[in-house]
Parts: sequence; C-alpha cells; structure tokens
Amino acid sequence: MPDTNHLIEPIARAGYTAKGIVYGIIGVLAVQAATQAGGGSEGRRGAISAIGTQPFGQVLLGLTALGLLAYVVWRFAAAAYDPDHEGDDAASYVRRAGFAVSGFSYLALALFAGRRALGSGGGGGDSAESWTQTLLQQPLGRWLVAAVGLIIAGVGVYQFYRAWQASFMEHYRTGEMSAQEQTWARRLGRFGLSARGVTFLLIGWFFVQAAWQSDADEAGGLAQAFDALAGQSYGPYLLGIVALGFVAYGLYCLSLARYRAFRVK
Repeated sequence: MPDTNHLIEPIARAGYTAKGIVYGIIGVLAVQAATQAGGGSEGRRGAISAIGTQPFGQVLLGLTALGLLAYVVWRFAAAAYDPDHEGDDAASYVRRAGFAVSGFSYLALALFAGRRALGSGGGGGDSAESWTQTLLQQPLGRWLVAAVGLIIAGVGVYQFYRAWQASFMEHYRTGEMSAQEQTWARRLGRFGLSARGVTFLLIGWFFVQAAWQSDADEAGGLAQAFDALAGQSYGPYLLGIVALGFVAYGLYCLSLARYRAFRVK
C-alpha cells in the first residue's frame, strides 16, 4: 500500500484539535457548575450546543463538525492499518476494534454538530436511555445491557492503566519536544485520562444498574456521571477535580494535534 501519511496526518491533527476543543469546553462548563459560576454538567453534545451559542456559532459548529469528521477518518484508519504497530495478537485486534467503535461514536457526534450548524436541531433519539430501552426489548436484553456496562467500565480501568503507565508518551515525537513540553504532556495525559476513567466507571455502573433493574432510565452518559459526582459528599470538589481533568484532557488532545507521530502506510 502506498504511503498515506501525507493525507492522514493533517486529517488526524485536525481531528485531535476538534476533539481537544470539545473536551476543553466540557471541562470548563463542569468547572463553572462546580463553582456555581454558571455552566452545567454537560456531555459532549452539551459542549457542541455551547459552541453554537457563541458569535458566528453556525460557522463554528460547521468547523467543529468537519474537525470531528476528520477524527472519525483517523479512528477508522487506525482500526484498518494499525498505525502504532500493535501487532497481530488478540489484544491488538481488540484495540483496533475499539478504534472502530470510537469512530462510530464520533461520527454520531459530528453529525449532531452538522445538524446544529444547519439549524435542523440535534435530534434526541439516540440518548443512552433510548438505545438502552431498545436493547432491553431484545432477547437476552438485560444481559446485553450488562455487557455494555462491563465493557464501558473496562474502558475506564484501561484509562487508569494508561495514565499510570504513561504509555501514551510513546505516541509523541519527543525529539521535537523540550523537556518541559514532555513533562506537561505527561501530566496532562495522566490527569485527563484519570478523569475520563472516573466517568467511564460511573457510566458503566449506570448500565449495570439498568440491566439489574430492567429500567432504561437508570442508564446515563457523561452528563449523568457529572451529576452523580456533584451529588456526593464534597460533590462540588469531586466534580471540580474531574472537570479540571477534562480540561487537561482537552489540552492533552491539542498536544497530540501538535506532536503526535503518525505511521500509517
């Protein structure tokens, strides 16, 4: 296969930029909610909606949609071509399947942003509760929902593993980074991935609860995870810490947009 880096690399960098902006907005809104300075415990779609309220919001939404589509292309390329040379073992194929699932997730988000940019609304039929209800109506539906919850929780554990090992640093072109830039990339990545790990564990628990009680209303996404944190003892502090972690994750994505190595062939 011919070298496709000259095509994939700028697309992937645009994708990481868009992703970083979205997660940064999620974090800022949650920080504002934790400090009672406005904002709200919003998920990714809430962040997209917030972009639309800015001056030239329709244009910004359009650019965000294009950036997220670029990230989708990168996720599918990563699933197809193993750019990080993970190998041919079972774990590698599971990881690449995860890239594809991530691609479909961000495709839905990009389409949501695109619809908002065109002024046609975002649609609400694909909420966690909606498709959980669909799963529950299938044969072995409760087991399917429980499996989804366990997979999501497993992704959360993996986020903590990546943060602890700082394995994400292998993806950087460290030769182009100063020692200080490497230090900050490591710190931002660890903090951001840990914050995501917390929310993935909570979301996974929501789905397990939905399966256990056979009640789709128990399912939830990122916004519900933030709300659950806020409802605990010292909730504003817990939410504030995780919210700052999402800001860190957004900055981490922006650092990947600048320094990540791409080896798709």
